[in-house]
Amino acid sequence: MNDQSKRILLVEDEQTLSETIKLNLEMEGYYVNAVGDGKKALKAFKEGRYNLVILDVMLPEISGFTVCESIRLENMDIPILFLSAKNHPSDRVTGLKIGGDDYLTKPFNLEELLLRVQNLIKRTIEPKEKAALTVYHLNGNDINFAQLEIKRKDGSVTHLTKKEALLLKLLIEKRNEVVSREHILETVWGYDIYPSTRTIDNFIVTFRKYFEPDPSNPKYFISVRGIGYKFTDAED
Repeated sequence: MNDQSKRILLVEDEQTLSETIKLNLEMEGYYVNAVGDGKKALKAFKEGRYNLVILDVMLPEISGFTVCESIRLENMDIPILFLSAKNHPSDRVTGLKIGGDDYLTKPFNLEELLLRVQNLIKRTIEPKEKAALTVYHLNGNDINFAQLEIKRKDGSVTHLTKKEALLLKLLIEKRNEVVSREHILETVWGYDIYPSTRTIDNFIVTFRKYFEPDPSNPKYFISVRGIGYKFTDAED
């Protein structure tokens, strides 16, 4: 797993432990940004893009549980792995209930941590185990993702750019779900290029021109203020 695109935010205030975890993760090929308190964690999360957050519970400034709750207000997709010396069952339940995906108590086996990290990241990066969407029918138009084109009602053909096809496919596969701008940037553009959110807005405007009966009053491509977009298909 030698891939620097797999990025981890490590939040741990014990410096020796943090350095040990960071070193071992980097040896596995991960990029790791390590911070030592809750306030820095939230700042780093807002400024960067990550595939996983490893989060201590007992932190200076802001607790790990509070950091987790704040992250979940912005991003429901990124996996969060708690590391904590708090090993009471109620602590584990709290961590999982507020949005954690896994909870590992200290002291822990380093190999186990690496395996948990690998499994959590694999769930978000690898393609979902389902049939690939190649053609989708929308309002009399046939969208062919393999050929990057739309066959229109009138028989004409509109060609799609690769980015248009990727974004369109993402929204359709997650139909009736709100897709955050952050998730769109991660999925369509990846970690090396950060277009402005205006770029995404322009794509949505184009999709409305392609498919909406009335682009000024969209029923398929819906804006969700402050979050992102949702695709709905009443015919689905």
